[in-house]
Amino acid sequence: MHGLSYFCTPMKYRRLTKEQLEELHREFINFLATQSITGEEWKEIKANKPEVAEQELDVFSDLIWEGVLNKVKYIENIAARQMHLFSVEEKEIKLIAIRVNNPDIDLTTTQGFEWFKKHYMSDLVEIMTAAKKFGDDPNQDKFELIEKGGVITKGELYNWFEEMLP
Repeated sequence: MHGLSYFCTPMKYRRLTKEQLEELHREFINFLATQSITGEEWKEIKANKPEVAEQELDVFSDLIWEGVLNKVKYIENIAARQMHLFSVEEKEIKLIAIRVNNPDIDLTTTQGFEWFKKHYMSDLVEIMTAAKKFGDDPNQDKFELIEKGGVITKGELYNWFEEMLP
């Protein structure tokens, strides 16, 4: 066997989904090629050494996550009555947290968001800001926000609020 040089290191993030792996098929082929593993050898590994195949998928997943997380600038987590908008800075993550105190509003719907745009300065909406320094591993901090339901964005909502706030 050629370049299988990864010892049973635990995953740093999580395995990509089957759909994500299918989307990244070409990248995975290139990943195997960097280890001098041909298509035939990969088939043999999957058939005869499934645990090694699993480890390769885990290593590939971590590499993809690391590349994605290195580029993340904004993360949004929007629920029915609250929004957490994060801006990833060099040494910290800034947060704009919004809570809607109207039980009839669901921010995840078009109608709820339209209501919010008209009433964001009313007493029915609370807006708070905070900042938190990164831990030892900034990418792990970003990953945890994503795993809790955060979505990587271009930051339009965060930047709009940042301009609106005093």
